[in-house]
Amino acid sequence: MIAEPRRLPARQVLAVVAGNALQFYDFVTYAFFAPQIGRAFFPSDTAGTSLLASLATFGVGFLTRPLGALVIGRIGDRAGRKPAMLLSFFLMSVGVIGLPCVPSYAALGITAPLLVIALRLVQGFALGGEVGPSTAFLLEAAPPLRRGLYVSLQATSADAAVCFAGLVGVALAGLLSEAALEAWGWRMAMLLGAVTIPFAFAARRSLMETLPAQTTARGEPPRVSQRRIVALGLVLLATATTTNYLLQYMTTYASVTLGMPKRVAFGATAVIGFSGLVCDSIGGWLSDRFGRKPILVVPWVLLALAVFPAFSLLEHLRSPAALYTTSAVLAGISTLSSATVIVAITESLPQRVRSAGLALIYALAISVFGGFAQFFVTWLIRATGNPLAPAWYMFSGVIVGLAALCLLPETAPVRRAAAYSEADRGKTIARKAENEG
Repeated sequence: MIAEPRRLPARQVLAVVAGNALQFYDFVTYAFFAPQIGRAFFPSDTAGTSLLASLATFGVGFLTRPLGALVIGRIGDRAGRKPAMLLSFFLMSVGVIGLPCVPSYAALGITAPLLVIALRLVQGFALGGEVGPSTAFLLEAAPPLRRGLYVSLQATSADAAVCFAGLVGVALAGLLSEAALEAWGWRMAMLLGAVTIPFAFAARRSLMETLPAQTTARGEPPRVSQRRIVALGLVLLATATTTNYLLQYMTTYASVTLGMPKRVAFGATAVIGFSGLVCDSIGGWLSDRFGRKPILVVPWVLLALAVFPAFSLLEHLRSPAALYTTSAVLAGISTLSSATVIVAITESLPQRVRSAGLALIYALAISVFGGFAQFFVTWLIRATGNPLAPAWYMFSGVIVGLAALCLLPETAPVRRAAAYSEADRGKTIARKAENEG
């Protein structure tokens, strides 16, 4: 029987997931204000060039994630989860506050885009180190039979931030003129996320430390090659992050590629965030009940089947109803499995390397496949003239992820215990038959 420890105070859970929420609010806000940011810092006379430069800068922030994962993740394994989370949140705050305060290219010249790139690099370093210690903390502080639910709160907080970012975008697009939105509206949207920084930082200072806690033999992950876990983790997270970042691109896709009004396009972000807000914790709870692998396989199969009909319908109709329906369906299916990927990988890693290991796997997958997904899709649309390029990109990622799932061991404590019990029962029957023979 697996003993359940005391429940983690809600205040500490909120302090941990606040970093994830701030990250996604900032990154999503940047994504759907990419056209305005591009014209502010990367002006160009060639159509689409400013947007591509803005999205490339968005991707630049992912280049320093592996370094942040290595440095801050190792701090989390050596000094403790708490100091690592405090450091990552402080550096993240510098980028969140700094970027919207940078004057435009017209005011500073070449210094403006250089400052923006530098801030994205600092923020990427911080975010690379954030996910490892914070997820390890939630997993270690959670009751063993509720790890999926607790870790899913990371994804839930992210989608709550996405939903809020979408609502902010809709409100600003409806209240401000195009000129005001271009001049300072996007800056206001990004600075709204900074309001939470003092409260979240103060709450993190009161966190308990989970690193010294020893896991029981029953709670340890099965003995699997760490190289195999790293390889499978990279593939699975590549699938999950590519899907997530393509969904967050839906606002820019609807506005720029499909020519829909901005106030309508911003609503897609809110719909995607709300769908995730509902489905993330459901997916985590289901993974505790039925195991990690079923809650990864079923949604990804459904996503592979749904992506082409959904994008085809949207491209044909180009209506608010089609945009919101497509966003809700794809986001709902995708986010059922989002948290489960993280749980399965984290459970598979030994505690002594859990923070750095997860951070590095996550950072590499995000940097290579997630950070530049929006740039590649925008380039593909321009190069091929095919508005279904996002569907092809998403479908390819899901198929690769499903192939990797065939090699993934089950890590949920209940499912493992059941498997071990069945194996022991089989051995007992075999020994009994042998003795009788």
